[in-house]
Amino acid sequence: MGRSTGSDAVSDLYAASYARLVGVVALVAGGRAEAEECVQEAFVRLLGRWERVSRLESPEVWVRTVAIRLVANRRRNARSALRALLRHGPPVDASPPSGDRVDLTAALRRLPVGQRQVVVMHHLLGYGVEQTAELLDVAPGTVKSRLSRARSALAGLLREEASNV
Repeated sequence: MGRSTGSDAVSDLYAASYARLVGVVALVAGGRAEAEECVQEAFVRLLGRWERVSRLESPEVWVRTVAIRLVANRRRNARSALRALLRHGPPVDASPPSGDRVDLTAALRRLPVGQRQVVVMHHLLGYGVEQTAELLDVAPGTVKSRLSRARSALAGLLREEASNV
């Protein structure tokens, strides 16, 4: 991809990578709508930083990292809002996810966001434990623990689905 003018290069990057980025971020976010919002926000942030980001080996990796961090920030903000709601009002009535079929994407949605993040980054994007830890700003032991818990949970969820077929 050429690194001509900033807006042309960002447009080229957007056209070449948007669908792929939304697909990956959707696995972390648990849904396409939130993934689209986070990827779009990451591209908006890229516009103001293109001069610096364009010098990186892969600007797409930068956009993906920002989008995944935005998902994490949204979850953290949602948890804070929920804690405030619980302090000031009745508990939220949330029904469990439903569906006729549990596939990998649906099973990932049932994992806590921290476990989803490490599974997607480690197993689907190929990051090592250390790199995943650095990108998520957590300790490597936390990544290992989340991976272990996520693998156990996914095995149970997918086994449950296989027996329901």
